[in-house]
Amino acid sequence: MTPSLLFAVIASGFIYGITPGPGVLAVFGIGAARGRRAGAGFLCGHLLGDVVWCSTALIAIVGAREIGSSAFDVLGVLSGLYLFWLGARAIRTRRSSEETPQGAARQPFWHGILFGLTNPKAYPVAVATFTALLSSRAELLTWSMLPWLILLIFVGGLVAYAILIGIVGARQVRAVYQRHEVMITRLCGVMFIGFAVNALAHALPGLLGNKT
Repeated sequence: MTPSLLFAVIASGFIYGITPGPGVLAVFGIGAARGRRAGAGFLCGHLLGDVVWCSTALIAIVGAREIGSSAFDVLGVLSGLYLFWLGARAIRTRRSSEETPQGAARQPFWHGILFGLTNPKAYPVAVATFTALLSSRAELLTWSMLPWLILLIFVGGLVAYAILIGIVGARQVRAVYQRHEVMITRLCGVMFIGFAVNALAHALPGLLGNKT
């Protein structure tokens, strides 16, 4: 595994973990109600779901690569379009008035496990994000390095969650996040669109080249 691929995989896990989404918004709600310890409990439980969905996503990505470059390019195009759609939705987001469920605050660890395993967006977001960030190094992906890919994704996610726990425990930072939640979400939407452009830029030439 090259240093650039190693960094890209860790960065993929980090970005997947720290980008605002249902899980990140939930941990801020729990942290606001119960503090850092409850937020950490939720994230520890949520990490199980992340490992399951990220592993499944990596299996799909490596499998598509092993089948052939065309299959990976198709996956890249689909991922790019999905990320573009997510980014566009994030840019149009508005502040939500929903409150954190009481069950989440009372049993944050078990709620985190359930939340992580049943999040319907976890798998497609993982596939789209990893495909976009790893597309330029697709030729290096093999089944033999799958355990290492999963481990590195886990490390990246762990670093992201450690930062989130620190933020949740800092009252001023938490207040700033909650005050500017919409703006942060919109900026992440712009980032998703950037990932989408990157994925399409690597996938479309391969598909168009095969047709000519």
